[in-house]
Amino acid sequence: MDAKWLALIGAALAAFLSGMGSAKGCSIAGQAAAGVTTEDPAKFGQTLVLQLLPGTQGFYGFIVAFLILSNAGILGTGGGDVDLVKGLAYLAAGLPIGVVGLASGIQQGKASAASISLIGKRPEEMGKAIIFPAIVETYAILGLLVSFLIVNGVK
Repeated sequence: MDAKWLALIGAALAAFLSGMGSAKGCSIAGQAAAGVTTEDPAKFGQTLVLQLLPGTQGFYGFIVAFLILSNAGILGTGGGDVDLVKGLAYLAAGLPIGVVGLASGIQQGKASAASISLIGKRPEEMGKAIIFPAIVETYAILGLLVSFLIVNGVK
């Protein structure tokens, strides 16, 4: 039985969920950045960096989706038949980055918004402001690593 459709679902979940988290997180941070930039247009560059941080989760989900599709033989010429066990493994591989990317993207957007407020009042504290959302990024990276390990563990 060819269960490539399970791999497709895993890849879709990795990309869609983490992309949704990034979109929401960037939106939250962007709203805060627009407010600060309205008051002081010179702070655009600093606020833009903080707005971009929640966007990484979507990128991580894309990487995992690409790996799943490639390893399952859906993209390119690699991979072979995908049986039920492999299909379920690829489906499972999309979940860590998908779910963690969704949650951490939104939470990182909130942390970025708070850091943007900090920059609004104390622009010299940019180094400290980046640390707060960067801590949330740690969990997105862990989700990426677990998904990566699962994809590479499929034999």
